Amino acid sequence: MDTFEFVPSPAQLSWTFGGVKAISRLRPGTTLRLWTEDAFSGLLHKNSHLPGERIRNGRFNPQTGPFHVEGAEPGDTLVLHIAELTPARDWGVSTLVAGFGGLTSTDRTATLQDPLPERTWIYQVDPNAETVRFEAAAGDFTVDLPLAPMLGTVGVAPQGAEVRSSLAAGAHGGNLDTPEMRAGATCYLGVNVDGALFSVGDGHYRQGEGESCGTAVEGAMHVTLVVDLIKGSAPAWPRIENDEYLITLGSARPLEDAWRVSQVQMVHWLSELHGLDRLDAYQLLSQISRTPLANVVDTDYTVATKVPKALLPDRPGYGGAHRRMRETAARL
Repeated sequence: MDTFEFVPSPAQLSWTFGGVKAISRLRPGTTLRLWTEDAFSGLLHKNSHLPGERIRNGRFNPQTGPFHVEGAEPGDTLVLHIAELTPARDWGVSTLVAGFGGLTSTDRTATLQDPLPERTWIYQVDPNAETVRFEAAAGDFTVDLPLAPMLGTVGVAPQGAEVRSSLAAGAHGGNLDTPEMRAGATCYLGVNVDGALFSVGDGHYRQGEGESCGTAVEGAMHVTLVVDLIKGSAPAWPRIENDEYLITLGSARPLEDAWRVSQVQMVHWLSELHGLDRLDAYQLLSQISRTPLANVVDTDYTVATKVPKALLPDRPGYGGAHRRMRETAARL
């Protein structure tokens, strides 16, 4: 098995999906050991640091990549198994960014009220206890929260030579901000261009569903991925599989359209896996699905539809890829 290790320099970070040349070429089956920068490029590391004063040109969510996967062609399925996520720093950061977040005035939720003021919280990481510490900015309240590392951004180059900001989500993946993108998960992405050109980044040390204020506990991350390729059978939107759930993701505004995308994609997946008529799959979905919010703050909202695998007849999953990738990761 090939192993590729890569720590990007600041100049090697990318800020879009599409429009960027590949960092390296990889063969399917390669194990990647990467380092990813936090959403603020490490520029916010004190409570006194505010994004409006330190972040220039709207540069949020630097990406590690893109990587060219040999043999990947439009219509194929890129398979990324997240084997391990480990905080790369002993602190994380969360903020209120002016005009951004679910409960403030924004350019898309226009009101006559001013946006909430910017504020920054630094979270201390205890790797032994596997916790991050929340400390109130206006009081002496503290609480230790369990580490729950995830990747906020996982995506490929979009179709049609489109270039998308690393703040955006869509059928190509991108800034999905779902806690489901954690170690042990296998992500399936439709390939749109030769080589797939995938990137990852935006590590979160933990995040609540919905990402209410617009930022998680953002942090640099050590990332171990296993890369594979399924010829053909490309899903129209990102899918995730873990040991317990099948998960489909939809991104759109308004929120109900994001929900609809994720639900329709799960109808398709159930039909593929179990040979169900579309309306039978729709009926079954209505009785067994769970629909957590990924985020309601990004340029497009993201909703996950989850189906417990325990409620379905045993099948090898999406071509057996998740089981195979889990076995590969266990040997690392």
